[in-house]
Amino acid sequence: MPIVDITNTEDLSRYQEFIRTSPFATVTQDTAWSQVKNNWTPMYVYLEENGQIIAGASFLMVNAVGNKKLAYCCKGPVCDPRDTELVHRLIKEAEEHVRIHDAFVLRFDPEIIYDEELHNQYIALGYKVYNRNVSPKFTTQPRLNMVLDLKGKTDDELLSSFHSKTRYNIRLAQRKGVTTRYSNDLNDVKTFHDLYVVMSTRNGISYRPYDYFERMCEAYGDYLRIYLAEHDGDVIAAALALSYGDKTWYAYGASGNEKRSLMAPHLLQWEMINWALELGKDRYDFGGVFKLDPSDGLYRFKEGFCHPDIFTEYIGEIDKVLDEEAYQKFINK
Repeated sequence: MPIVDITNTEDLSRYQEFIRTSPFATVTQDTAWSQVKNNWTPMYVYLEENGQIIAGASFLMVNAVGNKKLAYCCKGPVCDPRDTELVHRLIKEAEEHVRIHDAFVLRFDPEIIYDEELHNQYIALGYKVYNRNVSPKFTTQPRLNMVLDLKGKTDDELLSSFHSKTRYNIRLAQRKGVTTRYSNDLNDVKTFHDLYVVMSTRNGISYRPYDYFERMCEAYGDYLRIYLAEHDGDVIAAALALSYGDKTWYAYGASGNEKRSLMAPHLLQWEMINWALELGKDRYDFGGVFKLDPSDGLYRFKEGFCHPDIFTEYIGEIDKVLDEEAYQKFINK
């Protein structure tokens, strides 16, 4: 069967093993992601040859136009996105099954570099592809990611590659007595979340509830760490990162309103980068930005570690439309 029976432990474990050992593995294609996004319905589809799984796609489905569902394969599928015929076979397999759930679109957004020829190949296969042809905020995920290449680099080489002000801030935090530790204990998750709420409120942005992060920690276990920065007994900053596949992903950051001049978030990044180095990861992903604009504080912070010319532009979103009327309502709302 090309659809995983999630009630069958052996079937689910076999699929999970493929996902976690594939060179195309991503955090959000792991079956653990459905535990985090627990208001979405999971569906896991795969292709196999000679009894071995050769491609997989973890879809999560949610009502998006009335009772009609968006089926989203976040940062997938788990195979080479440049092999468009293989991907097309996989999506066709999924299409047969998501219709049962009244899905109006199958969406995927692989972590593959933008390429005009690849864009056109997917168009020729009947997909709608969104990247440079739409506003940066049209897509579900940012297409521009600040990604630090770790391959063959030592910590000294990486540190020297940072912007001088970033190096200064890391050393300032150390000199002023800021210390760091990591954990995935739920007490520390609560501490992280409290700071995350403070920071989000300060910046006027929305934030996720505590139980979202509790589920994330429980689902990913040792793949995940909460890093905390402390000074004179106060936790002044925190961050959440996951090491999975060939990279470490900085997913969330948080800081309090006090002692911000101690530059603790810079030191936390340095500690998480060193975790990636210890594990032999190829990349450290600072996450997305919607534009390369120094006037944006988040971009400025990430750019200090990556430099303006070190970013990854992904192919964007690729949609297989199943119900055009519902799809138009979705993309135009």
